[in-house]
Amino acid sequence: MSFKLPKLPYSYKDFEPYIDRKTMDIHYNKHHATYTNNLNKAISNTNMMNCSIKEILKRAHLESSIIRNNSGGFYNHNLFWEILIPHSQTEHTHPSRDFNEIIKKSFGSFDSFKDTFSKIAVNHFGSGWIWLCVKEEKLTICSTINQDNPMMYRTGCEGTPIFGLDVWEHAYYLQYQNRRLDYISSFWNIVNWTKVEKNYKENM
Repeated sequence: MSFKLPKLPYSYKDFEPYIDRKTMDIHYNKHHATYTNNLNKAISNTNMMNCSIKEILKRAHLESSIIRNNSGGFYNHNLFWEILIPHSQTEHTHPSRDFNEIIKKSFGSFDSFKDTFSKIAVNHFGSGWIWLCVKEEKLTICSTINQDNPMMYRTGCEGTPIFGLDVWEHAYYLQYQNRRLDYISSFWNIVNWTKVEKNYKENM
């Protein structure tokens, strides 16, 4: 079994002006492709060749750093592409009434959720990911370093991720340089909340 890049249901330009097409192109065709290729090489001729990506993540701490980094890079980016949507599709860029109520139960309000998530993202030191997870039927926000994932062992960020933001510089530096906060603020305009809610329901 080998892992493949997902086919994107949109074009690289569909996220402008929030994320420029060149960043999307490089992010997908260079960075994500490299993680995918390196993961396939690392598991070739091992007992992980028939494992699912989630199974690999859960045992990554027992394997080499190459497998840990590249399995995370493969899975994390897959989720990232899934929860993005062109801002022109406005019916998906706000949570439904029902999901908004679920968010309110965990964070007080949708605005409070966005504020908490954004602050964690801005203050995250170095490269990594910020996550919205389901844990014990509740929503939580946490972060991981590098390409770590909440499903990995003892990351300090536990649960099943349903929504993630890439804060590696390759995700935004061409357009925003060191202005990570501007990138995060733009990100909220292109979140596919229909997909996030679906992820939530599938993990409850």
